[in-house]
This record gives sequence, structure tokens and C-alpha cells, in this order.
Amino acid sequence: MLYRELGSTGEKVSAIGLGGWHLSLKYVDEQLAIRLVRQAIDHGITFMDNSWDYNGGESERRMGKALQDGYRDKVFLMTKIDGRSKKEATKQLDDCLQRLQVDYIDLVQHHEIIRFDDPHRVFDEEGSNAALVAAKEAGKLRYIGFTGHKDPAIHLHMLEVADNYGFKFDTAQMPLNVMDAHYRSFAKLVVPELVKRNMGILGMKSMANGILLKSNTVTPIECLHYALSLPTSVVITGIDSMEILEQALQAVQTFQPMTDSQVQALLAKTAAAGARGEFEPFKTSSIFDGTAQHPNWLGEEPQRLQQLMSAAAG
Repeated sequence: MLYRELGSTGEKVSAIGLGGWHLSLKYVDEQLAIRLVRQAIDHGITFMDNSWDYNGGESERRMGKALQDGYRDKVFLMTKIDGRSKKEATKQLDDCLQRLQVDYIDLVQHHEIIRFDDPHRVFDEEGSNAALVAAKEAGKLRYIGFTGHKDPAIHLHMLEVADNYGFKFDTAQMPLNVMDAHYRSFAKLVVPELVKRNMGILGMKSMANGILLKSNTVTPIECLHYALSLPTSVVITGIDSMEILEQALQAVQTFQPMTDSQVQALLAKTAAAGARGEFEPFKTSSIFDGTAQHPNWLGEEPQRLQQLMSAAAG
């Protein structure tokens, strides 16, 4: 296994991370999910990805069971919360701790920062970041980050708003794949800023749940090698079978950083398919937007804004 530094945290994590969403898909039973997590750990994968909303919490519950019997101490555990209000974020974090059966989570991230108003809600006095900072002080989590899949400009806006509040994130997670380079590119616009800030860079959607492969331009190993060749701390990949786990391990075992000419050749193969975002529907549609389909997950708008609206109406 290849290990990399997680930004300025001082932590070393596996270059491949196990994606939690796939652990409770309809065709993955609990026994298989537990086996996948433990086999991954036994083969050196230490970074575990999850989220409060994955499959109604079942992904966290299954991972929690898999991390029993001494496996918790072998991993760097990450999950995400959707709440934008302090109240909702606190509730969701407590749910995560209970489902995962742990006293603390290594990294908690604000999930789906996909709207320009999300950063302002997060950093409101009664926003979710206040909840995560309080939880960190209480020993419930160690590091704080954010994720998003919609537009690199929103990631940059999140960093700008955080700067205005004097807050430094430890990590940021985003789509990093062979199509991204051609359309609203996180790799071109966000990654250099994160490198400058020495933040942990978490890549996701290297194959977009197989959607990228439908372009018939690249192989799974090429997708993983490309993402690993970027300055990523971790490339998170969905693993729903022993065969896919073997594929992820093979990608690491055969990995050599791609040269500039190799990268350009690969991107040339994907240029036409990637030009309009057709194979990145998380950027161009709401299909991947759980908080758009369930706005109640976000919690109430800041009370301060509600008071302003009432005053204006009066």
C-alpha cells in the first residue's frame, strides 16, 4: 500500500480510500460489506469514507460493525454531515458516532457544499461549523473539512468565506477524474489553491460509479492512476465486491506517477467525451444532490435571517 500525508495534519493515510456509499447498496448484504471493509484494512487501506445520509444510515451502521474486534484502531475514519444549522449538525454528528460505534471520528466534513449560500450558512453564528468546532473541543472529532461535487467556484468561495471567519479547513473533497479536466475543472482551479494552503486533497468520483467508463475511452486502472497522479492525499473509490477491491489494490501496486506526456495522451482520449460534462452528471444535474432532494437535512435557515425577513415584511 502507498501512504501519503494528509495536508498539514501530520497524519499518514492510504492513497486509496474505501467509499462508504457502496457498502449498503441493494446487492451488497451486511456480511459482504463487513468482509470488504476488513479485507481492505488487512491489505493496508486505512482511509474509510462514509456519510450520515448514505442509504439511510445503513452504510455507517455496517462500517461500525466492521470496525469492531480491533479494526477501529487501524483506520483513519471519516464521515460527513449535511446539517447547516448548529442544531441539525449536532444531531447528525451524534447519529454518526452512535452508528459507527466510536467515541470519536478522525475527520468530519461538511457534505455537499454545492450552493453559493452553503458557506454562509455553515459559518453563521448558529451554523454547522460552530457545532463541529464544539465537538472537536469535546473530543468527538479531530479534523474538519468539506466536500462538494458541483462547481469549483463554490469550493473556492467556501475557502474565501472560511478565511473571512479566520478558520482553516484541514481537508477538501471533490471529483477528480479524467473528464473533470475538460469541464468546470476542480483539478485545474481548486487543487492548486489547496496545495498552496497545504490542505489534504481528497479525490472522489474517479469513475463516477462507472458512468465515466460508459464513454468507452478509459479503463478503471487508468482512471485510478490518473487520480493518484494528482497531488491527492487519498483517492476514494467505491468498493462493492471482492473483484473491485482487487482492482483498487492492483491500481496501487502497479502505480507509477504519470509523466506530463502520459497525462496529456490520456486527456486527449477523453477530451471529446468530457467537453460538455455529459459523463459528470453530478456537475450538470441534481441526480447526485441528496440535499436538493431532502432539503430538511440542512436544518432551518439562520434565525438572524428569519428576523431580518420578518422586519422587512413589517
